Amino acid sequence: MKFTRITVNSEQMGGVPCIRGLRIPVATVVGMFAEGMRDAEILLAFPDLVPEDIREALRYAAEAVRERELPLLVTR
Repeated sequence: MKFTRITVNSEQMGGVPCIRGLRIPVATVVGMFAEGMRDAEILLAFPDLVPEDIREALRYAAEAVRERELPLLVTR
């Protein structure tokens, strides 16, 4: 999968994945979406973003989760 809107720069934001070289971490955008914010609210909070940035951040997060196992609590 190719990501054209996600950048990683060790000199910026501690090297965390960001949107288009902006100081907006992918995790921030994904977290906002996960908390129930709608696209319009995220775009209002970050006027430099466009809807496709949000979509790609979500695709990036989905791919990151697919690539490794996360610890989960087992309930019975």
